[in-house]
Amino acid sequence: MKMLFLVRAICFVCAVWLVALECPAQTQNAVPSGAPPAPAARKANARPDIPARTSAEPFDSASVERMATQCVKFDTEAGAIEMEMLAEAAPETARNFLNLAASGAFDTTTFSRVVKGFVVQGGNLATRQTLTPALVERMRRTIADEPNYVKHVPGVVSMARPQQDNGATTSFFILVSEAIHLDGKFSAFGRVTRGMEVVEAINNAPAVAEKPAKPVRVNRAIIAPCVRP
Repeated sequence: MKMLFLVRAICFVCAVWLVALECPAQTQNAVPSGAPPAPAARKANARPDIPARTSAEPFDSASVERMATQCVKFDTEAGAIEMEMLAEAAPETARNFLNLAASGAFDTTTFSRVVKGFVVQGGNLATRQTLTPALVERMRRTIADEPNYVKHVPGVVSMARPQQDNGATTSFFILVSEAIHLDGKFSAFGRVTRGMEVVEAINNAPAVAEKPAKPVRVNRAIIAPCVRP
């Protein structure tokens, strides 16, 4: 009996160890902070295998041309922010953002990170007022990096990610100053067309260690055809 108990105990420990190997801890997506390093060459990383989706999303089959006509408006506690999609430069990144906005995933999220004079960061679904199992699963879905020709200048919207390649999920950042050290390394996919003063107000609000004293909440994300002058 003692020998049988010992064998079962060893099997249990091995099983736990295997699960730990298969489920590494998640890292928070973030854009680098601090002094910018010297500009680097455009990154060209291999595309990962994309896991099969369990359900279709609104823009899954949308063409680049159609996505380029769509604008996303964030109705926030501090005012409205409108963004156009640079779908030709980063089609799958724009598709991911449009799908998240159309599904309501961004609703009630906050701009949870600010780096003074650099960026405001939003899109972290963990900041929502309610978080469903489906949204938790959506947070785990990564997309391939799409480094491109779009320069990281004020108003440009780009995907946040951890240090490893192809790790972006739902978090994004909006630049309030030029950041050439990000060019060709992060997936720029959009541009603020209205409400840059709101972005700057969020960036200038009180914060400690990049955490806003009172994070600005997105009441609702709305998608509509762009109205250009």
